[in-house]
Amino acid sequence: MKLYISNFAPNPRRVTMFIAEKGITGIEPVMIDLGTNEHKSESFVAKNPLARVPALELDDGRVLTETRAICTYLEGLHAAPNLMGEGFEERAFIEMADRRVELHLLLGIANCVRHTHPGLAMLEQPQFPDFGASQGEKMREHARWLDGELANRPFVAGGRFTVADITAWCALEFARGLMKFKPGAEGMANLQAWRDRIAERPSAAR
Repeated sequence: MKLYISNFAPNPRRVTMFIAEKGITGIEPVMIDLGTNEHKSESFVAKNPLARVPALELDDGRVLTETRAICTYLEGLHAAPNLMGEGFEERAFIEMADRRVELHLLLGIANCVRHTHPGLAMLEQPQFPDFGASQGEKMREHARWLDGELANRPFVAGGRFTVADITAWCALEFARGLMKFKPGAEGMANLQAWRDRIAERPSAAR
């Protein structure tokens, strides 16, 4: 299998961190340079018409896209360690937590960065700086919500590390790099402590 990824983008990082946590080997990484619009090349668009990474090319030639779908596939191939839930009830609550941080934290960060950072102007035209700034504020609202949740449990979805922690970690690292967002500096001590604990995991290293 081949995994098409790019440097620094949070969604490809979610998949590579998931793979690292699973200890999966044998998947060939293929770097796609977003800065040169390689994701819009004829050869890559033939694999993913939406021109997005990550994309997982299976051994039979089919291409699976969308981060959560790729992780679900890999979880099916490699059941342990379990990252998406044992049984329907735990799976549902882990998915709820994962969707919340994906849709309300990661998406807000992505919108803020794509519409305010000059380095991403080539990927987002036209940019709407006011929209981006408002997304940065809304992201902080959800970060404060997550900070409150982490006052009562050690991980995003409950008592153990799951895919929801991967999504939240990659979102916050993206914000740390391009928004200079540090939860502890903005009064979110629980979120900062969680972030620092996750940073110690081998899968968090680039």
